[in-house]
Amino acid sequence: MRVIGGSARGRRLATPKGARVRPTADRVKEALFSILASHLGSFTGLRVLDVCAGSGNLGIEALSRGCSEALFIDNHRESADTIRQNLLQLGLSERGQVVIKEATNALTGLARHSEPFHLVFMDPPYRLGLAESILKHLESSPLITEETVIVAESAVEEDLPGEIGSLTRFDRRIYGDTALSFFQKGEPADHA
Repeated sequence: MRVIGGSARGRRLATPKGARVRPTADRVKEALFSILASHLGSFTGLRVLDVCAGSGNLGIEALSRGCSEALFIDNHRESADTIRQNLLQLGLSERGQVVIKEATNALTGLARHSEPFHLVFMDPPYRLGLAESILKHLESSPLITEETVIVAESAVEEDLPGEIGSLTRFDRRIYGDTALSFFQKGEPADHA
């Protein structure tokens, strides 16, 4: 696994050992960031939240492409240590923070003091209903605004609803057994 764009392009990332972490494949990541680039225009200065971060693959890619800061949430110490190692190795430690906590508990705590994020990645374990659960938690959270783009990675057979509270899915892409669902609050202005 490697960083595919930006200042750290081509650099390898460490991954936690074992089958618990399933990093987003490079081809899926490349497609994801191409979609985001056309939707957002630029990553410069954006604040990123990477939920169920695993190795930190997606948040680190965003930092490499110009995002100003990233907060990584994972409830496993080994994942948190791997994310910190990757940030340090790439010279991104000052722009990344790691929280070791279960996703919804971490989001509840963050909502008390954090400013909203521009971009949210979530890649929870497949087939456990966690993606929908986290989206339900986020939709009423002050951590997101109408401009926030949320990307939920899930198994293809976990077809997330088109609407979850105030969130509307504006795109869904399938890559092998992986589905990427893109959400924003309300009706996104430039997407049907």
